[in-house]
Amino acid sequence: MDSAKIPKLLGIAYLIQFIGSLLSGILSDMAIGSGTISENLVSVSNNLLLMRTSIVAELVTCLGIILMTVFLYVVLEKENRTIALVALSLWLIEVVFLVIISIGANALIPLSIEYVQAGSPDPSYMLTLGSLFLNLTEFSMIIHMLFFSIGGIFWYYLFYRSKKIPKFLALWGLVLLSLMPIDIVLALYGLGFDSIWRLISVISYIPYLPFEGIMGLWFIFKGIDDSGST
Repeated sequence: MDSAKIPKLLGIAYLIQFIGSLLSGILSDMAIGSGTISENLVSVSNNLLLMRTSIVAELVTCLGIILMTVFLYVVLEKENRTIALVALSLWLIEVVFLVIISIGANALIPLSIEYVQAGSPDPSYMLTLGSLFLNLTEFSMIIHMLFFSIGGIFWYYLFYRSKKIPKFLALWGLVLLSLMPIDIVLALYGLGFDSIWRLISVISYIPYLPFEGIMGLWFIFKGIDDSGST
């Protein structure tokens, strides 16, 4: 492959992942709604197209992450192959959990249809299954973010050290991704919504939202600086 094309391909991969992830999250929230498990199942049955589209968007996100991982490894493996391999492995594991999320979300579709067709009689086994699938997707989301954030720390450390992109971009990703594991671990212990930890969550996630879109555009239009490579 022509090495001159790699930055643009990397940028396209970033944008695929960015758009896919954004769409998946928005559509999934719209389809599932909030409230009780019963209300969630009814909402899914009333929004099947949104639910199916969110699953497709999640799978597109997986494709984007795989492409990002491959191109990032090509760009950064000469800087430190061991760290690049660790980052690559972490992001590929992240993809596995995203697939699990898609499986759990897809399982809600036939369950919600059956629940509504039965007249929403609140049979305990349907509500239990609905709760199981929702908890599976939520837990997998937390674990996927853990692998994503730790892998990203390694990628942006290599970018910072190699000077292939401006330091402010590398630091933007590095600092925010370093905060995410704190919030994720606390969430696993049920502390993610306590006052101080909610602040950590806002500080780490909200400023990160536009980051991958900006990175994608940077790689497409500005490319990568190899002059400072070691």
